[in-house]
Amino acid sequence: MSITGIIIATVIVGGVGVFIGLFLGAAGEKFKVETDEREEAVRELLPGNNCGGCGYAGCDAMAAAIVAGEAPVNGCPVGGAPVGEKIAAVMGVEAGETKKMTAFVKCAGTCGIAPKAYAYSGADDCRFVSMMQNGGDKACTYGCLGYGSCVKACEFDAIHIEDGVAVVDPDACKACGRCAAVCPKNLIEIIPADGVSKVRCASKDKGKDVMKVCKAGCIGCMKCTKVCEAGAITVEGSLAHIDYDKCTGCGKCKEECPRKIIE
Repeated sequence: MSITGIIIATVIVGGVGVFIGLFLGAAGEKFKVETDEREEAVRELLPGNNCGGCGYAGCDAMAAAIVAGEAPVNGCPVGGAPVGEKIAAVMGVEAGETKKMTAFVKCAGTCGIAPKAYAYSGADDCRFVSMMQNGGDKACTYGCLGYGSCVKACEFDAIHIEDGVAVVDPDACKACGRCAAVCPKNLIEIIPADGVSKVRCASKDKGKDVMKVCKAGCIGCMKCTKVCEAGAITVEGSLAHIDYDKCTGCGKCKEECPRKIIE
């Protein structure tokens, strides 16, 4: 190829490159999406755990929702009140009251309370064990299996297996809900951290059947409902349920419970 041909090819390629660059630049400017500066500021204040505890896919989505007015400024469970106040300042609004929440495991069936139905040998993962015979090796088919799927899911070291049952440290818990999401027995719920009574049982069996497999399970005797002046406790399907919005934390239900599973 002659030197002239090389020069012409180089000019053509360079010209095409310049044209494409100008075209993409103009297109980017024309179709760019304007971003509210507050969204970036809010995102920087969020902790970045991307846990989903706020109900959104991650911190980016949460920041966008706050700026759009679709999420409360204090909606991040990990950041809590301190982060909520900073975000409120960015948004120019009041933070409002932030109620501390925590995860709670609805099971009191420790090793000495709820026996095993058979010997299991395999992976230490509740989700895997729950696919075994009768939903796992625990005699109570509703009870905590104790193989620590929730422990592995918690990035705050707020839940541990103690005597065969998962137990939450409310001071360390951020109420992100990851432990609840992985529990195959649906035993973990997010509740107010202070001032409420809690039932450590999730069995839906009748009282006599519960007593066969657990020394502490709820038998649906309804004694707790009779002493609750706030009407916060109901018994459905032989299991006591507490309305946390009504509960005053007086402790009368705890004193009356013959199975000692209300705390």
